[in-house]
Amino acid sequence: MKKTPLLNDAISAVIAEMGHTDSLAIGDCGLPIPKETSRIDIALRRGVPGFLETLQTVVEELHVEKAVLASEIQTASPAMLESVRETLPGVNCEFVSHEEFKKKLKDTKCVIRTGECTPYANVILVAGVVF
Repeated sequence: MKKTPLLNDAISAVIAEMGHTDSLAIGDCGLPIPKETSRIDIALRRGVPGFLETLQTVVEELHVEKAVLASEIQTASPAMLESVRETLPGVNCEFVSHEEFKKKLKDTKCVIRTGECTPYANVILVAGVVF
């Protein structure tokens, strides 16, 4: 049995396949996911699982070099932004418009869809290296 907390086999497989600068996204339940982008839908109901608990679990297995967020989170959901920063200490956060964020989803390995309902609770995680 795995030693890390991440039990979802699809998410674990995506992380195992990632190399330096590859990315994956974690999104709220309303984030539009491009047809050509792989989706791992773990949403069960509104708020379950939450964005933060999903992010916290993913970063226990993925070394993150950079995070990309929609600039709108700064005014629409500042408490969520603060929690993201606490979850990603020392990680550079880049802000782009929500429209640009949605375009960037086409270049991610996958989008993990959560049950989160907080506005702009979405992040693209760029993989770093552990050496």
